[in-house]
Amino acid sequence: MALEQLALERIGDVVVAHVAGEVDLSNAESVTERLVDAVPNTASALVLDMSGTDYLDSSGVRMIFELAQRLRNRNQVLGLVVPETANIRRVLVLTEVERVVPMSTSVEAAVSAR
Repeated sequence: MALEQLALERIGDVVVAHVAGEVDLSNAESVTERLVDAVPNTASALVLDMSGTDYLDSSGVRMIFELAQRLRNRNQVLGLVVPETANIRRVLVLTEVERVVPMSTSVEAAVSAR
C-alpha cells in the first residue's frame, strides 16, 4: 500500500492536488513525477493541498522546491495549502518554504490567489 494518496481536481485553470499520508525519501520522487504529469500546459497553477499530509521529511521539502522550479520553467506557479494546525507546518516554516512558494490555509484562498 502506498504511503500517500493523491487526488486531483481542476478548478478553472488551476489543478488542485490533494496529498494525504506521508511524503518521504521512499516516495517523494514518484509523487513529484505524478504531479508534474498531472499539470497540463494549459493550467496556470498547481495548488498542492497538504491538509491531509501527516508526515513530510527533507525529501518532501525538496520535492516542493523542485516542483516550484519545474513549474516556473513552464510559466506556471505552485501554491501550498497547509492549515495552521497541520503537523507539517512547522517543518515548512523552519525551511522557509514560503520564500519560494506562497502558503495558504485553505484551497479556496490558494486558488483565488492565482
